[in-house]
Amino acid sequence: MPGEFYLPLQEENGLLEEIVSDWNLNAAYRHVKANGGAGGVDWMGVDELRDYPGRHGGQIKREILDGTYRPNPVRRVEIPKDENNPNGQTRKLGIPTVVDRVVQQAIAQVLTPIYEPLFSEASHGFRPGRSTHTAMAECLGYANEGYHYVVDMDLEKFFDTVNQCKLVQLLSGEIGDGRVISLIHKYLRAGVIVRHSVEETLEGVPQGGPLSPLLSNIMLNELDRELERRGHRFVRYADDLVILCKSMRSAARTLENIIPFIEGKLFLKVNREKTSVAEITGIKFLGFGFYYKSGETRLCVHPKSVAKLKAKVKRLTSRSGNGGYKKMKTNLKLYVYGWINHFRIADMKTLMTGIDQWMRRRIRMCIWKNWKRVRTRIKMLQRLGISRENAIKQANSRKSYWRNSNTPTVCAAITNERLKRAEYPSFLERYLQVRA
Repeated sequence: MPGEFYLPLQEENGLLEEIVSDWNLNAAYRHVKANGGAGGVDWMGVDELRDYPGRHGGQIKREILDGTYRPNPVRRVEIPKDENNPNGQTRKLGIPTVVDRVVQQAIAQVLTPIYEPLFSEASHGFRPGRSTHTAMAECLGYANEGYHYVVDMDLEKFFDTVNQCKLVQLLSGEIGDGRVISLIHKYLRAGVIVRHSVEETLEGVPQGGPLSPLLSNIMLNELDRELERRGHRFVRYADDLVILCKSMRSAARTLENIIPFIEGKLFLKVNREKTSVAEITGIKFLGFGFYYKSGETRLCVHPKSVAKLKAKVKRLTSRSGNGGYKKMKTNLKLYVYGWINHFRIADMKTLMTGIDQWMRRRIRMCIWKNWKRVRTRIKMLQRLGISRENAIKQANSRKSYWRNSNTPTVCAAITNERLKRAEYPSFLERYLQVRA
């Protein structure tokens, strides 16, 4: 079938043969195709991958097995760390070609079952059956056992600074097939295209490929095991780490004692400016905050996450135009559903009520702005049940779009019920649905 890798092989029992087996490469192909995504340096899209295996699959498998396969450099893309501040710090992504994504996915599929039993129970990122929700549940469990003080650890540019020699050493400890180690090392050293020239990648694990999450967990599993050996309570999601203690003094001492291990043994760098010791109610972890209620620690949405939410909704409801009402509704619905899915475990009914009120005002402002002419406004207001006298008065208002969006006349015309019937989404409604 098109899009399937088929090549008769004299298979051995090596790990590399398992990686390039038909069933594994075909599963990797389907996974990459389903995920979609942008092309790499060759700009080959996922849709073009369909006929590629039939034409070149056999050659790729032979090159991998005889050690002559050479991954392409990744395409460098920089995205803002804070999408609300496009001019701030950026995160470097390395986008492999779709063919290299298939090979990386095939490697990850075979190595994941080997490493999963070795990973710490405190590790929640990029692992089957684990998520931000399981990480936050574990945090809450420790907090409600009395661990109210936190080392909020920031590993500076983790993915860009991973020591590749250390990583290869760790891989060699569990993977007996040196050919697999060599293939992974080729991906680490494949280079990156920056301004049309290839730069070497002598350190780091490029973010953007299917293999980087697994490699990051293999690297940081050493830190997990050291924290366990020292008897600490901690929760890690990728390179986000919190260590929970019973006193501020204990937390400060923990931070001081663990930094030499991180920097001296793992060759990673702790960002002193962003790493802090604080009471749990003073930190942000995976977008969540913490608060006390009736002697219990509970989850809320951190104020910085609320600010990001409002900035995003503001862009989606920009009065300068978003391709029409239909596109605005679609984009809002996608964002509301995704945001609520992430934060649904937090207590936020009151917050969502306020956000909905504000968002509906933003929508009314867009609608009012799109009724550009006075006569259009009069006609639309009358059609929505406003008397001609009040419609004329409102249509001739010299107030700003934002102020007009909250007048009694506009609110009476564009009611909450009408917005709901028009299928504009609601944060509160979606939150109550998923919490039911």
